[in-house]
Amino acid sequence: MYDYIIIGGGIVGLSVGLALYKQNQNVKIAILEKENHVAAHQTGHNSGVIHSGIYYKPGSSKARLAKKGSESMRAFCLEHGLEVDICGKVIVASENEELPLLDNLYHRGIENGLDIRLIDQAELKEIEPHVNGLKAIHVPMAGIVNYKQVAEKMKELIIQNGGEILLNHKVTAIHESANEVVIDTSQGTLKGSYYINCAGLQSDRIAKLAKIKTDVKIVPFRGEYYMLKDEKKELVKNLIYPVPNPNFPFLGVHFTRMIDGKVDVGPNAVLSFKREGYTKTDINLVDLMEVLYYKGFWKLAGQYMKEGMDEMVRSFSKKHFIQNAQKLMPDIKEDDIIPGPAGVRAQALRNDGSLVDDFFIIPGKRSIHVLNAPSPAATASIEIGKEIVKQIENRFLQHSVS
Repeated sequence: MYDYIIIGGGIVGLSVGLALYKQNQNVKIAILEKENHVAAHQTGHNSGVIHSGIYYKPGSSKARLAKKGSESMRAFCLEHGLEVDICGKVIVASENEELPLLDNLYHRGIENGLDIRLIDQAELKEIEPHVNGLKAIHVPMAGIVNYKQVAEKMKELIIQNGGEILLNHKVTAIHESANEVVIDTSQGTLKGSYYINCAGLQSDRIAKLAKIKTDVKIVPFRGEYYMLKDEKKELVKNLIYPVPNPNFPFLGVHFTRMIDGKVDVGPNAVLSFKREGYTKTDINLVDLMEVLYYKGFWKLAGQYMKEGMDEMVRSFSKKHFIQNAQKLMPDIKEDDIIPGPAGVRAQALRNDGSLVDDFFIIPGKRSIHVLNAPSPAATASIEIGKEIVKQIENRFLQHSVS
């Protein structure tokens, strides 16, 4: 009998496990992961950026937890000897019509409590000599890390505390009673007092198994990257982002110098035909039909038809992809980039076609369900773990004591 069963061995699930042990070293915890290693999906397929919180609505969980989480993540890496580089980033307006959007973003960052600066073209050239920009925001607290390494260290610490990481355990059924939860898996049945659903790309399906009523469905979006060839890496010093399109819920093609020195260019954002599909040819008919039969998806598609078509063109045309990147960096040529990695973002969508904009965490009878945790969830993961432990204390433990 476990005190807590955590479903999902990504960085959020592992952070919850660590936070539970910090609250009480004597708890018994199991983390269930359906793959044969932790950090198999979103955690292991992201850009590695430590976000500042500049993009997010003031007062939102994303804004609050990204700011605190960036500090927690840096401290965790330094404490445990993990590679981390707080290199800063620039968000660049390369056209006149982007200048008001840049100013709005700057004021949002100030409202979110960030120590950022507006810089002119000359100072931008000092920071990133090859960037084409009229004006930019310098975000010094942004950085880069290897989230796979972070997840592996978290796993190690959980095991040291007596926790169990149960790999190849796919959850098949969940039964909640007044006093316990019973979770059936591909490797047998486990019992616990409470469970936390941190299943990422499968989180809505886990909630459905538990009969949690919500109008939220995960729609997977694949982000495809190119990489700069080694001889062109010097074009990028650190992190370079465009001003995000306010009509599209993704950040646009940007340049990311990874912790190992490689430079990623991307991503685009296209519908993935498989929830865990990292190539154009990955198709799962169940996943695909679930999206195509979902009315919320078609409402979303209608709203973002032009942007969605542009993203599809960039997915299939290297020429169009590089044209988009050249807005920020005119010196880059089609021959300078080679195919890179891809990731799939679990984006929660409502029946009315609206994207769930903030982190979305809801309770069950003896459970907590993390139903929307896209970027900046990796940055914020340590703080998300603490928040979930607070929810457990407030919702469950106080009642059991009284």
